[in-house]
Amino acid sequence: MALAPQQAGIGIRRFFTEPGTDPHDSVTWERRDARIPNYRDGGDAFFQAGVEFPVTWSLNATNIVAQKYFRGHLGEPGRESSLRQVIDRVVDTITDWGTRDGYFLDGAEAEAFSAELKYVLLHQRAAFNSPVWFNIGVEGERRQASACFILSVDDTMDSILNWYREEGIIFKGGSGAGVNLSRIRSSVEPLKGGGTASGPVSFMRGADASAGTIKSAGKTRRAAKMVILDVDHPDVEEFVWCKAREERKARALRDAGFDMDLDGVDSHSIQYQNANNSVRVSDDFMQAVVDDADWHLRAVGTGDVMRTVKARDLMRQISDAAWECADPGMQFDTTINRWHTAPNTAPSTPATRASRRARWFTPTRG
Repeated sequence: MALAPQQAGIGIRRFFTEPGTDPHDSVTWERRDARIPNYRDGGDAFFQAGVEFPVTWSLNATNIVAQKYFRGHLGEPGRESSLRQVIDRVVDTITDWGTRDGYFLDGAEAEAFSAELKYVLLHQRAAFNSPVWFNIGVEGERRQASACFILSVDDTMDSILNWYREEGIIFKGGSGAGVNLSRIRSSVEPLKGGGTASGPVSFMRGADASAGTIKSAGKTRRAAKMVILDVDHPDVEEFVWCKAREERKARALRDAGFDMDLDGVDSHSIQYQNANNSVRVSDDFMQAVVDDADWHLRAVGTGDVMRTVKARDLMRQISDAAWECADPGMQFDTTINRWHTAPNTAPSTPATRASRRARWFTPTRG
């Protein structure tokens, strides 16, 4: 079998630009004010005068970039004030990395890469995700450019506390995180030293409080976070309703005169509001719903049946809670694995989970 020829460089060719021309010269620039009003008092939630943008960029786009992605403190000399600076900061840094690591055939290919990427961003043909704009090329910031990180949590206190830490670092850099908490023992399973475990929904409180506290990349946006629990976990019903119950509390407090706006002084007492929750369901569960069959909720540690419910009743609870507060969503486990682009990595199916329980179960957490 013949091998594909080794390629030097990454094959970047010019399409939008010409050698010797500055892509920034392909647009007309103007100075304008970026202002976001404060709906509470009519003042300014954000204001920066005289920022530079192409005339074709909308005022809304101007406000978003200036408020979210300009780096430096307002009013200080080092504060970015032009889209040119933001694009150059990001693209020049990436180009330098590519040159240093040998991705380009020569200097001409590196220049073509830089010019083409700047043109694409400048003309809004494409855009990076927020962590790129937040972090890349900013002195002292982590080189964190991914939009989302998938975390793994085991049934030990060390792993759970490390989950809190990892999410905090990820949120600080402006990225989001997703985690499946189904490895954590349920609130009806015993501990080695006596008593029962806290359960994943209980530990979600600490992670939720952390996410609500940390501003992504130091900006006003809060953390983006997703939490999943498998449909056969004994605490799945508590998980389904945890957010809806808190939102009922929020409405009652609002009606009693408390400030329950998104950033209201009283709103932070409401839990589970910083994550999108989803129940991970299998084809077996969906078929049980169709057949109006029983559905077993199984212990994480042993796989024993802890309780049996009607699949349709559980599906109705998921639907009712989603109608009430838009959560939980549903993630289709069997379909995800069927479409898996890396099938030789570990799948997550009910059968696989059962075979791994012996390795997951660590009876030392208190």
